[in-house]
Amino acid sequence: MAERTAQSDLPLEGPRAAMELQYVVLSLAIDPERRSIAGEGSYRVLLSEPQSTLAFDLDPRFTVSAISVNGAALDRGAWRNPDGLLTMQLPAAAGAGDVLEVSISYAGRPHEALSAPWEGGFVWSQANGQPWIATAVQGEGCDLFWPCIDHSSSRIGAMETLVTVPAGLVAAGNGALLATVENDDNTTTFHWRARNPSNYGISLQIGPFELSERMYESRYGNSIPIQFWHLPENKAGARRLIAEMVDYLDFFESTIGPYPFGDEKAGVVETPHLGMEHQTINAYGNQYRRDELGYDWLLHHEFAHEWFANQLTHANINHMWLHEGIGTWMQPLYLGWARGEMFYNAEMWRQRQSIISRVPLVPPEGTMPDYNDRAAGWGTDIYAKGAWIMHSLRYLVGDDVLFPALQELTYGTNNPVPGEIAPVLRTTDDFRQILEARTGYPLDWFFDTYFYQAELPRLRSRREGDVLTLEWEAPSDSGFDMPVELRFGGTTRRIAMDGGSATVTLPEGTRHVQIDPRNQILMYDEAIAAARGT
Repeated sequence: MAERTAQSDLPLEGPRAAMELQYVVLSLAIDPERRSIAGEGSYRVLLSEPQSTLAFDLDPRFTVSAISVNGAALDRGAWRNPDGLLTMQLPAAAGAGDVLEVSISYAGRPHEALSAPWEGGFVWSQANGQPWIATAVQGEGCDLFWPCIDHSSSRIGAMETLVTVPAGLVAAGNGALLATVENDDNTTTFHWRARNPSNYGISLQIGPFELSERMYESRYGNSIPIQFWHLPENKAGARRLIAEMVDYLDFFESTIGPYPFGDEKAGVVETPHLGMEHQTINAYGNQYRRDELGYDWLLHHEFAHEWFANQLTHANINHMWLHEGIGTWMQPLYLGWARGEMFYNAEMWRQRQSIISRVPLVPPEGTMPDYNDRAAGWGTDIYAKGAWIMHSLRYLVGDDVLFPALQELTYGTNNPVPGEIAPVLRTTDDFRQILEARTGYPLDWFFDTYFYQAELPRLRSRREGDVLTLEWEAPSDSGFDMPVELRFGGTTRRIAMDGGSATVTLPEGTRHVQIDPRNQILMYDEAIAAARGT
């Protein structure tokens, strides 16, 4: 794969920084036998600055056969794509505010995934002797199979996908199905339309599927179709998971707010790889395993991304914990909601044991984190450490602050109304500002310690008689003022740690003191470190 194509979220500069994709129509013909695709993308492009060229990200393995701008075909020498940046010379310079109609025709054999979804691309598989095809391109980006602006901040106003496949196959897609057309050449075209999709959330999911579905009556007054495309032999499993999704929807809508894409669907499709959060058509490959916790962790996690990835989208990949960490925290929250506090605590403890914390959770601007770098562990910490930061925030500010702040972060309002919801782009600093506005006090010490430093804070304690001294050691120059709970003598006290330390006089005769008895603070754990030999 070309070096540029293998990366996602490269800095927006030049024409890419000035191009807004207001509307896209992507027509794709899929040839499973040759493992190839032929596509035509039609784009309505709004320019924010004057431009003499346009640029799209596209894997250079594809051959571009034609490009037109405002209906006029460009000469073959007017475009080039040596490295994955398809650059075209406009017939005449365009000004700020101009809207251009661009058409790109291309074809070729797309990159095949090495280990989907972690190392992505096309998955060409078979089920029941028929083609079973999926795309998973989060890490590498949308340019693996269509011309796009491969950056998290590049949301699309609306997108239609027309996917043509051999007869007998189904192409489950993003958004709402507009039409299914049986063609004369023994193929079928599935026509989908999605509102405000994220670019990596656009996917192709093709197979000999059957559809199971039911309606969900939302507490917000709207009806949401739950649709599950599955292999025919897995109908019973799909129906069981649809019943679980009813519960998931009730949890998310009561905890965060209305399902953002209720006017389209809550969709799932069975895939030959583990899973991915494609907008309104989540990939599911957990093989319908039963779990002693009473839910399907994978389906729940990918569905959480409809809120934390597809509705709230990180402004760039450095803030990916907003997707994965908050989404991961939704799992113990759901278990506590569904089955009780013990399940919440048990899941938080399981997650705690996987935190690595060798690199900052939010890498410095200008650096590109590597999801698959096992030594650094960033691709693990954005899940578990992100979830534990949310757990500690809950302790620090309380539910009455955190959940309204999370709703504002997710929707941009505390009055989200179905039919009026639009996606938002967010950074970690946006979250800090929202929380500070609600608490009335600065939280730079918390955010700097947990997000921008690698090392976890350490709590030192020393007891001399009835006097207990507590002191935080934290890597941040902003200090660390996290209050600490103590339990002794049958009571629990919350101790302020102004300046990062406190001295507590215990009642005479106190023998045993528990520090952070409910395990709410993310900090260095000597037992975990010893078990790891670190």
